[in-house]
Amino acid sequence: MSEVAEKMVRRGGAREARRAARSAPLPDSLRPVRPGMEGGRYLPLSEADVRKIHNAALDALETIGFADAPPSGIEMMTRVGAKLTPTGRLLFPRALVEDTIANAARHFVLHGQDPKYDMEPWGSRVYFGTAGAAVHMVDARTGEYRDSTTRDLYDIARVVDTLEHLHFFQRSVVCRDLADPSEMDFNTTYASVSGTTKHVGSSWVAPEHVEQSLKMLHLIAGGEDKWRARPFVSQSNCFVVPPMKFAFDACKCMEVAVRGGMPVLLLSAGQAGATAPASLAAALVQEVAECLAGLVYVNAIQPKATAIFGTWCFVSDLRTGAMSGGSPEQALLSAASAQMARFYDLTGGTASGMTDSKMPDAQCGSERAYNHALVGNAGANLIYESAGMMASLMGFSLESLIMDNDTIGAVQRTIRGIEVNDESISLETMRQVCLEGPGHYLGSDQTLKLMQKDYLYPTIGDRASPNQWAEQGRPSMLDRASAKLNAVLSSHYPSHIPQHIDDAIRAQFPVRLPRGLMQAPR
Repeated sequence: MSEVAEKMVRRGGAREARRAARSAPLPDSLRPVRPGMEGGRYLPLSEADVRKIHNAALDALETIGFADAPPSGIEMMTRVGAKLTPTGRLLFPRALVEDTIANAARHFVLHGQDPKYDMEPWGSRVYFGTAGAAVHMVDARTGEYRDSTTRDLYDIARVVDTLEHLHFFQRSVVCRDLADPSEMDFNTTYASVSGTTKHVGSSWVAPEHVEQSLKMLHLIAGGEDKWRARPFVSQSNCFVVPPMKFAFDACKCMEVAVRGGMPVLLLSAGQAGATAPASLAAALVQEVAECLAGLVYVNAIQPKATAIFGTWCFVSDLRTGAMSGGSPEQALLSAASAQMARFYDLTGGTASGMTDSKMPDAQCGSERAYNHALVGNAGANLIYESAGMMASLMGFSLESLIMDNDTIGAVQRTIRGIEVNDESISLETMRQVCLEGPGHYLGSDQTLKLMQKDYLYPTIGDRASPNQWAEQGRPSMLDRASAKLNAVLSSHYPSHIPQHIDDAIRAQFPVRLPRGLMQAPR
């Protein structure tokens, strides 16, 4: 072999070694993005705006109040200071609300089954996750919509289990193959906690369903005491029917969850122009007021109960009245929600990324990206609905879930921002390159040091040259996402719940997910 050829082989081997090093998992200290990075640089509201919304929300609670509280809620909330009017509305005096805010639970961990996925969602730390109650799965190739099933939910959970930039899993689809509400609620929880060791969110329609699921969760945790020490499932609770009415069944579920040690997402989902005012400022006032009423309720059940301030301000297309989850107004309201939660120093949860597109296409990508960029940089603690959701929450796409992981990673890099210090400015590096070196920075020590620590590379996004892309067969982003999805679904079968525990669950409860679907084919 000639000397030139040997140099080319050595150079090629070094290049392959560098590629292998880049593809290997990085330690947390060297990752360009990581869970819980601090946002808060984008502020759609001024300090004066925040105060006005806060005061208007307190006025609304004191003078308008809530209708339709269940008797148990009326008893508990009037005992702590709420007032029941002759017409049956509960009014919340300003002092009661302010005292509740001051004494509410703060700085609580949301646990995963695996402690490495524990989250610390307070301040301006940002975490992304799924959510939703889509009733359809979307075929990303044909655009066909079909009913979602328990197996779909399990598959979504185990894909999320592998995705670096999704930090928690909340149920994304409805198990429409199960007609019985009790079986649906139980199997929704079972499929979710079986599919991932990340923190899980679920929901229930009746209090006895919550109690049944808690018994299962005690088995998985190793006992009720261990569950209460590390509750790894939270309840997504639509306790309010906007505008300003309690939802009876949801409130009864919330009471069981709080007493059972389960964190509760206080979810107010008024839709601006329909169930909330069309004015974005007034819609935010209503959402804040509703969540503050929920906070009073939770703390009346149990002081300092773990609750997430869930202002999910949805938006209407005022031409039709239909929901518009991908709109810029949605991004503004969700970002403002993050500001309000931080004003109260409460863990806040809001929604972002609910594209109006029916397919994982350019509209989907653009709507998802600008919503996430604003809401993430506003410092929302828990960003729900962030991946996979289509058609304003009506459908779910597994391929989009894979693509959205890339988008969320890129948004996280913008949240991290630019570190400015003596080392990063590094005039010595400039001096060496300009005065002593080759006139470029490609091989400098600083470049090699920062290429993984400061730079994020897409998993699905394509940065190949046109020639390389043509040589690869001109794959689309959907092609690459489909290949990644097939690889995950054919290989990743979580086994964190021991066989004997799963046997005990199946012996006691109506598990409808066949065990054969939860194991790799032989």
